Amino acid sequence: MDKLTSTQILEAGLDDWRQLAQGIHARFRTGSFTKGLRFLTAVTEAAEAANHHPDVTLTYPHVDLLLISHDVGALTSRDVDLARTISSIAAEHGLKPQPGALAEVDLALDTAAPAAAGPFWAALLTGDASNVRGEDVVDPSGRVPLLWFQETDSHETPRQRFHLDVWVPHDVAGERIAAAVAAGGVVVDDSQAPSFTVLADGEGNRACVCTALER
Repeated sequence: MDKLTSTQILEAGLDDWRQLAQGIHARFRTGSFTKGLRFLTAVTEAAEAANHHPDVTLTYPHVDLLLISHDVGALTSRDVDLARTISSIAAEHGLKPQPGALAEVDLALDTAAPAAAGPFWAALLTGDASNVRGEDVVDPSGRVPLLWFQETDSHETPRQRFHLDVWVPHDVAGERIAAAVAAGGVVVDDSQAPSFTVLADGEGNRACVCTALER
C-alpha cells in the first residue's frame, strides 16, 4: 500500500478526523457507555468486513479511535476508507464528533548517544529492551507515550533534557499556544510553525506544540 502524505490526508476531507503524531484520530461523544458500546459494535462489523481494525478507547462520555496501517507504519488508503465508514456509522448513531478535543503526547530526550539509550528506556517503560523502532521507544500496548531521541552535543547537567511534544489538530494549535502564553508561558521559537512551536513555562522548561502540517 502507498503511504499517504499529510497533504493527502487533509485533501481527503475527513472532517471528523485529525492527523497527530501516530495516525489519524477521532473522538465521538456518546453521552453514555451503552451508546458507545452499540456504536463500537457497528464499527467492529465494518472493520471485520474491511479486514482493517482501529485502536479504540471506550469511556463513559465518548469513544476515541486511532487508525494507522501498522504493517507499513504509516497512513494508507485503507485508513481513509475506514475513517469515512466510521464517520458514517457515527452519524447514523447520532454521535457528535469532537476533533478539537484530540491530543497526543510524545516524550523527547536530548542525548548524544540515542542508540545506547534506546534499550534502557525501552526496558524501563515497556519491560522489554527490544521495543525500539529505529531510534524510537514504542510500547506495543499503547500504555505509555512514544519516546524519541533528539541528537545533541554531549553536555554537563543540569540542563533540560526531557521535553514534551504535545500533538494537537492543526486547526487547534494556535488556540492551544495562545492559552499557554496567557497562562504565563512564552513562545521561544516559532520559525518551524506550523510543524512545531517551542514554548517555555515561567521557569524556562520547554515543550513543543506539534501538528502534522509541513512534515
